[in-house]
Amino acid sequence: MLADPNRHIALAQYRLRAQYYDAQLAAFAPVRRLAVDCLQLQPGATVLDVGCGTGLSLELLHQGVGPQGQILGIEQSPEMFDLARQRVARHTWRNVTLVNAPVESAAIAGQADAALFLFTHDILRHPAEISHVVRHLKPGARVVAAGLQWCAPWDWPGNWLVMLAAMMSTSSLEGLAQPWSHLVPYMGDMRTVPSPINGVYVVSGRYAS
Repeated sequence: MLADPNRHIALAQYRLRAQYYDAQLAAFAPVRRLAVDCLQLQPGATVLDVGCGTGLSLELLHQGVGPQGQILGIEQSPEMFDLARQRVARHTWRNVTLVNAPVESAAIAGQADAALFLFTHDILRHPAEISHVVRHLKPGARVVAAGLQWCAPWDWPGNWLVMLAAMMSTSSLEGLAQPWSHLVPYMGDMRTVPSPINGVYVVSGRYAS
């Protein structure tokens, strides 16, 4: 049986990766844009960026909600959080709030219109963290998740690449067949969106309270 995600391992991973994270994720920019597009954000909306990392998605989210909207980014890694904070300061975004805490204990005010889980495998495999997020969503809120997923069993090259990427970015391989499965009970509908990159999934749904 595969071990569950481990917070201490994850913190150590991202302490080492923080300074290189943006460069490492550059190749996945098409997935990021597709995931944010699937949120169908409207001006004035509130969106949760769950596991926001260095804040790579913030500019796209800001474009979606506009200056009257609100963005809450949650990140447990102090090193990643500090880079996200610097990004917000450079752009002088006044409607972005960052919280440095594990997702399950993060302070989330009000009810959001949308939530993004982008390359956050460990978070998606923690039911308590999923539960905490969805309690702060409006009925019908859009939820999008994207990240690593095993390829077809015969696709050995693809699965080898997924394995290498997962060893750097997750603390467990548990659930890589369907990483979003803990979201499914909360969604009225959930669909798989064709991904531009092999070994990477994108799913989109609406929260059904």
